[in-house]
Amino acid sequence: MEQDFFMQQALEEAKKAREIGEVPIGAVVVLDGEIIGRAHNLRETTQNAVTHAELLAIEDACKHQNSWRLSGAELYVTLEPCPMCSGAILLSRIDKVYYGAKDPKAGTAGSLMNLLQDDRFNHTCKVEAGLLEVESSAMLKSFFRELRKRKKKNRS
Repeated sequence: MEQDFFMQQALEEAKKAREIGEVPIGAVVVLDGEIIGRAHNLRETTQNAVTHAELLAIEDACKHQNSWRLSGAELYVTLEPCPMCSGAILLSRIDKVYYGAKDPKAGTAGSLMNLLQDDRFNHTCKVEAGLLEVESSAMLKSFFRELRKRKKKNRS
């Protein structure tokens, strides 16, 4: 299935984040079956609150298209988007979002609320949750488990 392929690409981006000590979240933007933007979390590396995978992938796609409008595009991301990323998704006119793991603490594509499908905005997105959810969730859980172990070891 094509969606699985693109989510696998998002998972590859998440692995890149994990390798540099970032929370393993990856994203790709797809238009007409082609990846036009890709990125992974860089918040710790840059010490910048807005360097989430989704925002960086959208920025990459906008450069590729030479336009802020990404109408017809799809976003694949390993974790449910937060409010900031959902805002960028709406403002860039992305048509559909596929995500892996739910984010019960900050997710705004169905968990806490659903900004992406709120018809009070002038644009809404289709959303498909749970694409390669097991893989996405496992990567995040193992990252945080290792982080807790390291912190505990450093305290000892």
